Amino acid sequence: MEILYNDKDMSVVVKEPSLLSQADPTGNNIIAKLNEYYAESGEGCEAFPIHRLDKGVGGVMVFAKHQKAAAKLSTAVAERALDKEYLAVVLGVPAESEGVYKDLLFKDSSKNRSFVVNRKRAGVREASLEYRVIDSAEYNGEAVSLVLIKLHTGRTHQIRVQFSSRKTPLYADRKYGGRGVGDIGLWSYRLTLNHPSTDKRAVYPKLPSGDLWEVFDLGKLAQ
Repeated sequence: MEILYNDKDMSVVVKEPSLLSQADPTGNNIIAKLNEYYAESGEGCEAFPIHRLDKGVGGVMVFAKHQKAAAKLSTAVAERALDKEYLAVVLGVPAESEGVYKDLLFKDSSKNRSFVVNRKRAGVREASLEYRVIDSAEYNGEAVSLVLIKLHTGRTHQIRVQFSSRKTPLYADRKYGGRGVGDIGLWSYRLTLNHPSTDKRAVYPKLPSGDLWEVFDLGKLAQ
């Protein structure tokens, strides 16, 4: 587990795709790993989750280390003051090189699946994101695109279902029609947030690695 930042109030860490982001009985989750680290380092605290990443998705996450910090960071999420940016590998090429996707999403909890729907009703929530295509390439015989995404809302499987609904599903995301093997082509690339005690704003980036990501020119992210 890579730790990008750690102090008495919070930790910013890199979750591996194989780990769950919430506690579970197996202990194969980022919270258990963090609590082990805190115990071994003698910090005497525990990890408070602020947001989630789906299993199969890796990248940057922030955890509070006490309830006061958790409340401040959770408020930042609710007020959209915690900026979340993702990198996604999608099959094909989006129709426009950049834009905003706005949809109504319905979450079917019994199937752990979300759907784009046409009208508001019980259980339907608005979802919004903005994106920019960074690069295109070929991977395992598939035409793929690297997309930078900034979330405006945080709905269940939002990125996955919004891109799938436009016939550019994420690579290897079989739940939403994506082909390919291995981890889902989605990575939490960068968090920007205010420190819960000092209010100082900081950026915490981490590029993904591995064959899927290395077919693209990641240097184009700086352009």
